[in-house]
Amino acid sequence: MNESTDSPQGTTSAAPPRVPAPEDKSSARRPRFSLFLATACGLGYIPKAPGTFGSLAGLALIYLPWAALIFAVLAWGGVGFWGQGVYVLLYAPELIALLTAAIGVWSAGRASSFWREKDPQRVVIDEVSGQHLTLLLGMSVPVWWKDANPGASSGVNVSLPWISLHFAALNWKYLLLGFILFRVFDIWKPFPARQAESLPGGWGIMADDWIAGIYAGIGLWIARAAGL
Repeated sequence: MNESTDSPQGTTSAAPPRVPAPEDKSSARRPRFSLFLATACGLGYIPKAPGTFGSLAGLALIYLPWAALIFAVLAWGGVGFWGQGVYVLLYAPELIALLTAAIGVWSAGRASSFWREKDPQRVVIDEVSGQHLTLLLGMSVPVWWKDANPGASSGVNVSLPWISLHFAALNWKYLLLGFILFRVFDIWKPFPARQAESLPGGWGIMADDWIAGIYAGIGLWIARAAGL
C-alpha cells in the first residue's frame, strides 16, 4: 500500500524522513577513574548505608603504614631494614591523610558534575577521609626523638620530630569508639559542618566530613586521655 497522502492541491508527498536520534556519548565521557576513587573502589555503589562502608575503609587506612612496613621488611631489607623503614610509621599517616583529602576533592567534584548532584550518596571518599582524620587526631601522640648513638646501624644521626606514633592503633576499643564518634558527628553535622556543605564542588562534599572528623578526633583523644 502506498503510504503517501494527497495534499490539498492534489499532489502526492512522501512522509518526511526520520532523523536519527543523536548518539549517546555519555559513556565515552564517563570519568571512570574519578568515579572509582570517589566511590572508594566501588563501596559507594552498595545499596544500603554506603557511607558506613566508606567509614570502614577509613578505619582500614590506619593499618596501611604497618602493612607497608612489614612488606618492605620482608621483601627487601630483612631485619636490617627496620631502622630506616620505621619512617613509614612516622610520616605515612599524615601523607595518607593529605593524599586522601586531595584525591577526595578532585574525584568528588568530578563525580558531582557527572551525576549532576550536589552531594551524591554514592560518593563516599569523604567518609574515608573524615574517618581516617578521626583516628589520626585521636590516636596519635606528638613526640620528639633523638638517636642516642649517632651513626649506629639505624642510620639516624640527627634529631627528628616524630609527628605521630599510633600507640593505640591496634586497640579495637579505640577503633570502635572512633568509628562511632565519627558516624555520630557526620550525621549530626555540628557547626560549621553543615555550613561547609555550601562550598563549591568537591570542597563542599569533603569539608563537612573533615569537620566531623576533627570533632570525633577530639572526642577520641579525650577518651584516651581519661583512660577509657
